[in-house]
Amino acid sequence: MAGLISKKQRREAEIPTSSMADIAFLLLIFFLVTTTIDVDTGIGMTLPPKLDENVDPPPVKDRNMLKILVNTQGQVLLEDEPSAINMIRAEVMKHVLNCVSSQYNCSEEYSENPDKAVVSIKTDRQTPYDVYIQTLDEVWMGYFEIWDQLARQRGFASYNAYKDQLAEGQDNEINKEIKAQISLAEPDPGQ
Repeated sequence: MAGLISKKQRREAEIPTSSMADIAFLLLIFFLVTTTIDVDTGIGMTLPPKLDENVDPPPVKDRNMLKILVNTQGQVLLEDEPSAINMIRAEVMKHVLNCVSSQYNCSEEYSENPDKAVVSIKTDRQTPYDVYIQTLDEVWMGYFEIWDQLARQRGFASYNAYKDQLAEGQDNEINKEIKAQISLAEPDPGQ
């Protein structure tokens, strides 16, 4: 029995783990370096430069301003009347194209012409973000539909088809003809 190893002397099988920490650390570094993290960039808008405090803002006739107010509960007031968000697009189109398009009669309630038409969106800091985004989207969709109509009048299938055929650096004549003039602000104190 001299050649037999007793149970106390027998070693149990082990997996060498000395380099596991190094491998895990290298994998961690690899994934940190190669992973891309999407950063929310918010709403892409170009804001006008800040006006000089000594200069008054340009005057806008009440008739030329379409007023949209979104309160803290997410309710939309269109020209001080409760309204649904899905009605904004049609009102923007009426306001901007008031005396231009034969589709709309020249009404005293809407703008004098597209160059003077301004859409004012006023929100509170506590306005639900999704309602604000939906409101802004409806305003922009109103302008896109106007631009789409102009592109179709010029023989294009759509506004996107018109934009696609523009050469790099070429001016977008449709956007110059009817500019999107949107004012974003907080409501006046007391509203």
